[in-house]
Amino acid sequence: MKDLKKNMFIRQTTLPELGQKGQERLNSAKIAVIGCGGLGSAAAVYLAGSGIGHIHLIDYDLIDQSNLHRQVFYRFDQVGESKAKVLSDHISSLNPFVKTSIGNLALTKETIHSKLSEFPLIIDCTDSLSTKYLLNDYCVLYDKVLVYGSLYKHDGYVGVFNLEIENVRTSNLRDAFPEMPKNHVPNCSEIGTLNPIVGMIGIMQANEVIKIVTGLGEPLINGILIYNTLENSQYKMNLNPGFSKSKIKSFYDYQSYFDPACESQERSLLIEGFELKERLSTEKLKIISVIENDEVNHPFKVDLRMPLKKFDAEKLESFQNYDVVVVCHKGISSYSVTKRIKKEFPDMKVLSLKGGIDKFQ
Repeated sequence: MKDLKKNMFIRQTTLPELGQKGQERLNSAKIAVIGCGGLGSAAAVYLAGSGIGHIHLIDYDLIDQSNLHRQVFYRFDQVGESKAKVLSDHISSLNPFVKTSIGNLALTKETIHSKLSEFPLIIDCTDSLSTKYLLNDYCVLYDKVLVYGSLYKHDGYVGVFNLEIENVRTSNLRDAFPEMPKNHVPNCSEIGTLNPIVGMIGIMQANEVIKIVTGLGEPLINGILIYNTLENSQYKMNLNPGFSKSKIKSFYDYQSYFDPACESQERSLLIEGFELKERLSTEKLKIISVIENDEVNHPFKVDLRMPLKKFDAEKLESFQNYDVVVVCHKGISSYSVTKRIKKEFPDMKVLSLKGGIDKFQ
């Protein structure tokens, strides 16, 4: 078994900069990957291939057909299964020397420490802005290193936050963006993305982890690398460490880091896909889409398109005598809009399409 393990990594231990000592560091490392979608699955698989000793995978989501074009380590016949469990099984088949563990619940302020306390290095592969700030602030407060990754259309972002160098911690997310944007920031499911950038950024995150664990090269500290696939261009946005532990603590104490994607939705404000199908042909409805991309093809006629970031409930006064259904891709943005409409017009009959148009059949 020892020879098998040695042979598995011989192509990288041959590198004089890594060698057997570097491999031993990888084999002893414990990391947590938060988000097992496009970024997380790519990062985790490549890190497993490199020989990281223990990889903890956290994702509460299930594999969806719309994921498959960019989450290429999942298969069509696995739709509906747990991302974390399927990814864990894939890693075990790839490298039996890697220990994997999984968490199928969303991270919250109340649960994050119990789930991540034993892992000194965290990889942020989420598409949730509130979770990104939660991970950043937690890592600063508990002296953990965070490898950040993010996507926006054709751009990818990578950075290493809160790495200790000569007893000083490097910059973190709040040094780039001090506060969470109050306006909605669309994710890949809302604005779209091509799949190469997803894999590239996930692999770049894995590369940063390997450098940090082994001490090779120069980690992407005190800045965020921004890569554009259309122009093959990249530049580094330099950051100056300024948000200390005490400043982060002041945010952490009062912020909830609430993510609407994890919200328990009231059944009375939802309409199932099959219910909407039945009512499309029998009732007079108004359907509002809050999807950002105007070019998205809806599976039914839409009466009003109003992107979430421009949504204004007051413009719906003329809809008060209709039954209204709000739709988006996954049923998250539409649910938040439905609650806003009900607040503005308590008597309006308005529902959110459960699961969004991605699940509508």
